[in-house]
Amino acid sequence: MMNTPLIKTTTAFFEKTFGNTPQKIVLSPGRINIIGEHIDYNDGYVLPAAIDKVICFAFEKTNSKNSKIIAIDLDESFEINVEEPLALHDAIWTNYFRGVLQQLKNNGLAIEGFNCVFSSNIPVGSGLSSSAALECGFLYGLNELFHLNIKPVDIALMGQSAEHWVGINCGIMDQFASVMGKENQVIKIDCRTLEYEYHKADFSGYSLLLFDSNVKHSLFSSAYNQRRQECEEGLAILTAHFPEVTSFRDCTEAQILSSKDKMTEDVFKRSYFAIKEIKRVTLACEALDRGDILTLGQLLFDTHEGLSKEYEVSCAELDMIVDTLKKEPAVVGSRVMGGGFGGCTINLIKKGEEEAIRTKLAQLYQATFGIELKTYEVTISNGTSIYTAE
Repeated sequence: MMNTPLIKTTTAFFEKTFGNTPQKIVLSPGRINIIGEHIDYNDGYVLPAAIDKVICFAFEKTNSKNSKIIAIDLDESFEINVEEPLALHDAIWTNYFRGVLQQLKNNGLAIEGFNCVFSSNIPVGSGLSSSAALECGFLYGLNELFHLNIKPVDIALMGQSAEHWVGINCGIMDQFASVMGKENQVIKIDCRTLEYEYHKADFSGYSLLLFDSNVKHSLFSSAYNQRRQECEEGLAILTAHFPEVTSFRDCTEAQILSSKDKMTEDVFKRSYFAIKEIKRVTLACEALDRGDILTLGQLLFDTHEGLSKEYEVSCAELDMIVDTLKKEPAVVGSRVMGGGFGGCTINLIKKGEEEAIRTKLAQLYQATFGIELKTYEVTISNGTSIYTAE
C-alpha cells in the first residue's frame, strides 16, 4: 500500500508526542474530476473519483475539554477548548478545523476534548482538493471517536459547510468524492439533487497522469465569479424564450443556437459550453460502461477545447501541455482539470509510454516557459476510511 510510510510516520509522531497509541487512524483522499468542469454551479453532473493520495489523521480522546491539533508537515499546532465559541484565525490552516467544529455545534452534536495529528502526501496547490480531504477526514475521525452517527453523505455536506464558514463558496463535488469514493469507480453526481451513481472505471491498459503546470494565475477568483454571472445571464435569456427550460440541462443545442443573437458573445460562449459539457458527462459514463477508453479520451480533449476557447479559463501553459500531448499517439485524452488558470492537466496515457511522454513534455515545458513540470500518477481509490493495521 503506497500510503504505508505516511501512516507509519504519522503514528510514530503521535506516539512520541502524546505517549499513547492513537485510538483511531483515518485516511482521507484527495480527488480528481474525470469530466464535468464548471458545471457544478450550473445544475449539471460531475464525474469525480477519490485517489490514492491522502491525509492521514491520528486521534485520541483527552478525557477533558481541551484539544490539541498538530500539523506535522507545517510543524505548527494549536489548542482549543471544544466548548468555547469559534472565530476565524490568522493561521489559515486552523480555520478548516474550526469550521468543522462549528458545524458540530450548529447540528447540536457535543464532543469531548481530543488530540489529533495529521500529515499528507496530497500535493499542495495542485487542485486535488486537499481542503476537502482535511475537513472530511477530521470530521470522519471525530464521528468515529465520539460515536456521533453522522451518515457519510452528511459528512460531505458538513465538510462543504465548514469550507463556506472559512469563506470559500465551493460546490459539493470535492467533499462528496473524498467521502464517497470507491476503488476503480467514478461517481456521477447530479449537482441539482445530489443523487449519485457509480460507474466502473477500468483503465487497465492506461495510466492516469496529472501534469502540474506549476503556475497559478491570479485571474482565477474574479474570472470565476464573472463566469457564474455570465451563465446566469445566459440561462435567464433562454428561460424567457423557452419557459420549459429551467436549467442548462433542459436546453438543446438548437435552442441556444436560436438565441445566440439575443446574447453577448461571451454570454453565448459560456452558456454553450455549459450545455455541451453537461452532455459530455453522460457520454463519458456510457463510454466507461462500454470500456471504451478512446471515446472517453476524445471527450477529455473536447472539454479542454471548450474550457480554453469557449469558457476561457485556460492559459498558455495549460494549452501548450494539451496541444503537445494531442500529437502523441500514446496519449488518448488530456484536459485542464479544476477551475483553470493554472493547476494540473489530467491525462490518459497508454501503459508503458508514461516515462517517455513525461520526459519529452518536461523538457519542452522547461524550454518554453522556464518552469519545472511536476508529475503525479494517481489511481482511483476508496473514500475516507478508518485504517486498521493488517
